[in-house]
Amino acid sequence: MFRKVCWLLCFSAAMAGHAQQRIARNVSDTALRLVACEGKAQGTYYIVKYLSADTASLQSRIDSVFHVIDQSLSLYKPGSLINRFNETGEVQMDEHMRAVIAKALFTNKATDGLFDITVKPLVYLWGFGVSKPSFKGIPPADSIRRTMPYIGSRYLAVKGNTLRTTKKGVQIDCNGIAQGYTVDVIGRFLEQQGISNYLVDVGGELCAKGHNHMNKIWSVGIERPSPGDTTYEPVQGLVRLPNKGIATSGNYRRFFDQGRTRFAHTIHPKTGEALHNNIISVTVIAKDCFTADAFDNPLILMGVEPGLRWLQRHPQYGLEALYIYKANDGTIKEAFSKGFRHYMEF
Repeated sequence: MFRKVCWLLCFSAAMAGHAQQRIARNVSDTALRLVACEGKAQGTYYIVKYLSADTASLQSRIDSVFHVIDQSLSLYKPGSLINRFNETGEVQMDEHMRAVIAKALFTNKATDGLFDITVKPLVYLWGFGVSKPSFKGIPPADSIRRTMPYIGSRYLAVKGNTLRTTKKGVQIDCNGIAQGYTVDVIGRFLEQQGISNYLVDVGGELCAKGHNHMNKIWSVGIERPSPGDTTYEPVQGLVRLPNKGIATSGNYRRFFDQGRTRFAHTIHPKTGEALHNNIISVTVIAKDCFTADAFDNPLILMGVEPGLRWLQRHPQYGLEALYIYKANDGTIKEAFSKGFRHYMEF
């Protein structure tokens, strides 16, 4: 069983050892201080770090941003817009839902259907939804077969602010993209407060702008495999984020093991199968976290070599990716796009 591939802030010791501590330090020859806000939201943690002359906490206002987005996109919130759509087949979208739906439909076309938010019935069938099925493990083949006719973004129609389905029974799950969107919304909120140097981390999806308190580009840590590793005992590496977003998808967040096979929560919308290939994780760097989060699931479904070839054929999306995977001989290896190397600190 593989250990979790974990994204950490470059201040990982502070995150681990002082989860509730607010940090403020003098920044050399300026009046700016490093401030941190930490909490829980969207079923995970968040850490927001920024430089500001005003050290008054933005914690409550950041929590309010999460609350507003959850009222739009959370499947766990009764009465949220997404739940109302799934119940009735039609909803009037707010700005958050409208942005996420537009990005989801764009990514669906860009990846030839590998990203598809209508996989919600399959997510639940495989036991990764809000409610659990009556059985455990791999769902019966006939259940998958009966569900597949309801999968496909072609059944979604947008007109103005109205989202509706053209086929009764089609439902959506935006969890594969909403977290990255939230990261960027919080970044924009900070900019509206006059903050131009920040790092936002929501459950391992991050965006960064400007510099840290040492006047250096923000860096995040990544656990990488040791040479010839067969158990995935990682070594620490750093990735610089010069005004970029970064997101990761893997087989370590939500999964179950059956026999010697691990089934992860990423669902292939064309086969109805849960992810069970040799990839431990894929990490994507993009212009923003929204974009990185949208493409990490399709890239992990493609596989290592096809995914890297796809990136070469589609430079217009501005994506770079790192794959960590288990080779045929059992060793843990990594492969990355040519541009990803430029962000790595060896």
